[in-house]
Amino acid sequence: MTAEENARPAPQQIPVVVLSGFLGAGKTTVLNHLLHSSRGSRIAVLVNDFGSIEIDAMAVAGQAGSTVSLGNGCLCCAVDVSELDEQLARLTAPGVRVDLVVIEASGLAEPAELVRMVLAADNPRLVYGGLVEVVDAAEFPATRARHPGLGTRLAVADLVVLNKTDRIGAAARAELLAEVRGLARGAAVVPVTHGRLDPELLFDRRPVTERRGQLSFDDLRAEEEPAPHLHEGYESVARTYEVPLDPVRLMSFLEGRPEGLYRIKGYVDFGAADPLHRYGVHAVGRFLRFTPEPWPDAAARRSELVLIGAGIDAARVTVELDACREAELAAAPDALSLAGGADADGQRRMWGVLRYVRDPEADHPGDPEPGDPEPGDPEPGEHEPEFAP
Repeated sequence: MTAEENARPAPQQIPVVVLSGFLGAGKTTVLNHLLHSSRGSRIAVLVNDFGSIEIDAMAVAGQAGSTVSLGNGCLCCAVDVSELDEQLARLTAPGVRVDLVVIEASGLAEPAELVRMVLAADNPRLVYGGLVEVVDAAEFPATRARHPGLGTRLAVADLVVLNKTDRIGAAARAELLAEVRGLARGAAVVPVTHGRLDPELLFDRRPVTERRGQLSFDDLRAEEEPAPHLHEGYESVARTYEVPLDPVRLMSFLEGRPEGLYRIKGYVDFGAADPLHRYGVHAVGRFLRFTPEPWPDAAARRSELVLIGAGIDAARVTVELDACREAELAAAPDALSLAGGADADGQRRMWGVLRYVRDPEADHPGDPEPGDPEPGDPEPGEHEPEFAP
């Protein structure tokens, strides 16, 4: 590998989201909204049982293993779960230019099993994008009575979409929101109506001007209505730091991050602890992963982070994150030996971070095996070792 190739940033990984919910919760409505509001991005959808996804007046039903290319640049296919790895590899091939994969679980499917399969996939182009559980607010008591396992599903979800909140009164909505948040064990809970979940919660949408190809539903709708602003129900915090972050302090923040903080993305400069690399950080719910890569511009070293959540105290999150800055630099970054790397103390301070760096040569030693504790048990590493304890 040449020096130029070695200096290239790691390729952007494609998030894989598992969308779950009991029959009638509205997960297909949520999915349709994501497809309609992709705004230039390409979404691949895997359906793990036979069914249809309605898009306006058109119903698309695929057979197992088939792929249908739609005019809006989205892909939809029905797939047997045993073929998941093969289908994911095919749908995320570089030439397809997919930005997000959504696996729509059947109402009776066990979403934790799909999560296990996604995490076990040996595909460097993919990254876990979260388990999203859709709940019918109006039918919640009845659904929980019919399906006692609903509480367990909420406990392992990374994001809970409380749908159809317009069908209950304000007092009942506040009471239900508190109950669901308690069952969700600190996961983000977003109340919505008509399945209108903001795509920014799940992935970074590509600017519509970057899209190539056929006329899309977005193009037709753009003249009829403005782009939706669906930021009600969640908040974001964006921070840029010109000084390095302390790895020990940052790990303390990440492993004890506030309830409702769903998604974290960006790049971190750990200064003298590792002068050779910047670290891409990707966190979804309980999942956390760091990806080291050479600095694209050693003269422009900084940390840039965006944190997204529902029901969070944005001011408190900002204060806690700011406290992760190094008070003083032992040595300025440009004075560090880029050939020598970090010293022994720096390596010790990086240990917590390195726990969440996936070794591409490893055989996923922490992946769950049959007979292991089920997701939702109060054990660390619920899905794989990249989960924060």
